[in-house]
Amino acid sequence: MKDFFKFMLASMVGFILSTFIITIIITTIIVIVVSVATRQEITVPKNCILQVKLDRQIIDRGPRSPFIDLYSGIKRDGLTDILSSIHNAKDDANIKGILLDISVISAGLSTIDEIRDALIDFKKSGKFIISYSEFYSQPAYYLASVSDQIYLQPQGMILFKGLDAELTFIKGTLDKLDIKMQIVRHGKFKAATEPLFLDKMSPENRTQISALINNSWGKMVEGISVSRGISEVKLNLLADSLNAQDPKDALKNKLVDKLAYKDELLKDLRQKLGLPEKGDINIISLDKYSDVSVIHDKMYGKDGKIAVIYATGSIAGGTGDDQSIGSEQLSKALRKAREDKKIKAIVLRINSPGGSALASDVIWREVSLAAKEKPVVASFGDVAASGGYYIGCAATKIFADPTTITGSIGVFGIIPNLKGLFNNKLGITFDEAKTNANSDYIGITKPMSPYQSKVLQAEIENIYSTFVSKVAAGRHLTEAAVDSIGQGRVWGGRDAKKIGLIDEFGGYDKALEAAANLAGLKHYSLVYLPEQKDPFEDLIDQLTGNETRSILEKEMGEYYQYFQYLKEIQQMKGIQARMPFGISIN
Repeated sequence: MKDFFKFMLASMVGFILSTFIITIIITTIIVIVVSVATRQEITVPKNCILQVKLDRQIIDRGPRSPFIDLYSGIKRDGLTDILSSIHNAKDDANIKGILLDISVISAGLSTIDEIRDALIDFKKSGKFIISYSEFYSQPAYYLASVSDQIYLQPQGMILFKGLDAELTFIKGTLDKLDIKMQIVRHGKFKAATEPLFLDKMSPENRTQISALINNSWGKMVEGISVSRGISEVKLNLLADSLNAQDPKDALKNKLVDKLAYKDELLKDLRQKLGLPEKGDINIISLDKYSDVSVIHDKMYGKDGKIAVIYATGSIAGGTGDDQSIGSEQLSKALRKAREDKKIKAIVLRINSPGGSALASDVIWREVSLAAKEKPVVASFGDVAASGGYYIGCAATKIFADPTTITGSIGVFGIIPNLKGLFNNKLGITFDEAKTNANSDYIGITKPMSPYQSKVLQAEIENIYSTFVSKVAAGRHLTEAAVDSIGQGRVWGGRDAKKIGLIDEFGGYDKALEAAANLAGLKHYSLVYLPEQKDPFEDLIDQLTGNETRSILEKEMGEYYQYFQYLKEIQQMKGIQARMPFGISIN
């Protein structure tokens, strides 16, 4: 009888929980379906301003699911959606100008450059761009500098100080846990492993990181100098002295055009729009404007299609998702685009620091096969390094931003030796019986033997040689030339173009234009791959706990990067082609 009641209680609890979850799902679906069904068609009023806020994390490909904001709390915008809206606004007669309402932008410098280029192109229409903020971070001010007028709140601030690259090292943590990391690598600049056995940058790593941030800072200063008419020398002096922080100094040094409160901004906007003193200002948000259907001739697609294939995140085997690259899923997308006769060209958008060398090679094969049949244009985002460069080097043409982090042609292997942790910290010991001399290759409870280390080093050298040969073939360079710029060294886009790792400067738009030209297309439609998860499937995953990353990201905030750092170490399997990780550029 006692067991009967236990069984009944468990069944009742299970029934109640299941009913609760199903009720939430059904209610949510009904609410959203009703919302979509009753939503009025969005129209752009005449004499309207497009408000570009950029207060969310910007990723290459925006989420498909309408549920993501409801359950994860993490909001993200797609770069391609933002660019499309700015381009549409340029030709939209109802849009008279853009109001940049920006403060802190969650995006890499290359991504910001692409938006900045789109805004510069927008200005060719003769329409105005005005920026207003209470606080401008460096990336925000760099973007705002394209504006016709920059407004700053009278008690606000501009953070203008130069770039600082901070790397995370965990050697001290490993030492405390008595964990020894056995590292085998090729490339004196292959610094991805340094945080595991050093407590500061090696001279070689310091050289490449210094070159990287100086390249990025130089691009920012150059852009601001051209837009604001301030010499690069003066801008650097302002950064050194921190004299841009005080609003009056910022105005005096022409970093801003006007110190104004919000009501004063609105008054000036009314004058620009020819409105009476208390007239209503028509403002449409970027979110709403992206829903407006604006048809361009190229979208008719009568000449064919271009496949836009996204490769975002670390590279591993398997399926992957919107924020990670799975070799199986990406290879399938490339194969589908190659075999579809209606698809005349491919744009491969890469934003990846690399990962598994094996998975990278699997993807490289599909890129190589596709490039033999139709133009494949690689578009590098904020980072396309190591494995990220590996998968793109076979493309017909490579576009990157001057600040894109790329190269890092090198490989490494990490084998943790947890003997000290188990023996000395936990009191756990191990013993074994084996059939052959190296049956214990590769284990984590004791150090590798000299012979085993030699075998692993040989494998590293073989993969590095393969990597170099494929870059040489794809970029029409000698293997000696690739080796001289390889060795794991990371390059900024400017230097990458000089040494032949990329072909042209430009973002997604330029890559798309090049793909169309190479395929001889004037009127084309776009196909986006890999196919994104069905919105309802995404909802089920979140409700059942399968989608935990965004929840952790929300709760941990800025500390999420350290969790992600440790998680990537734990997930490393096999030989890695990965750039130095844990870099925070401020």
